Amino acid sequence: MASYLETAIDIAREAGALLSTYFERRVGFELKGDFDLVTVADRASERLVVERLRQNFPSHSIVAEEGGGHQGSSGYRWYVDPLDGTTNFAHGYPIYNVTMGLEQDGEMLVGVVFDPTRQEMFSAERGAGAYLNNRRIHVSAAKRLEDSLVSTGFPSRKRHLNVNIHFYHQMAMATHGVRRGGSAAIDLAYVACGRLEAFWEFGLNPWDMAAGTLLVTEAGGRCTDMKGGPHSITGPHLLTDNGAIHQETVDLFGEIFRGQFRVPMPVI
Repeated sequence: MASYLETAIDIAREAGALLSTYFERRVGFELKGDFDLVTVADRASERLVVERLRQNFPSHSIVAEEGGGHQGSSGYRWYVDPLDGTTNFAHGYPIYNVTMGLEQDGEMLVGVVFDPTRQEMFSAERGAGAYLNNRRIHVSAAKRLEDSLVSTGFPSRKRHLNVNIHFYHQMAMATHGVRRGGSAAIDLAYVACGRLEAFWEFGLNPWDMAAGTLLVTEAGGRCTDMKGGPHSITGPHLLTDNGAIHQETVDLFGEIFRGQFRVPMPVI
């Protein structure tokens, strides 16, 4: 697995450098469907990543956000988001990354999240821990939800119908605050290194969370669905946290799923 991780790190750095050149030029964007943004940088980064992966691992399958993947002949599958945080990127907001995760027969083996703006490389290998720029990282030691800083995200389309606003409100009242950074992979990496105590979201894609969930578990955290059940990268929702606040968060989420709100929504 070490060779897989080292290669993924090299590819992510190369793709991150490419993204940085586009970011400095403030490239335009187009709509993918009615709501989702895509830029020439997304496509250029994906071409680079897929080409490098196929050169190094020709039998591996590749699932990439912009559709430039590859069907391989082995049980290995890479999940690639060549530009996670496209909306941020398109507006010049410097929170975006390249993320790649390797799965073998349903088990995540390797994951990287590279933030070229801060030159932060988060990496993890199954059973070998999680790292930030080669330094071992661990989840936060906070033991109570009320002492926590947490994060979430919202979908691009039909966000006015998304139930997450209820979870956002209740968590904002129960914690030090809720952040909405616009990049799921970075949020997950921040849980892994203790900058956040928890992250949750509905409707993520496998490439959004494949690497990040491995980072969290290898850093000592928990990954489940929002009801406390087993996590799946194809599931409808995700909860990751430092472990210590897990049950308290699941209990709060359970109340919200049942339509029970500790703090009423404000009335205008």
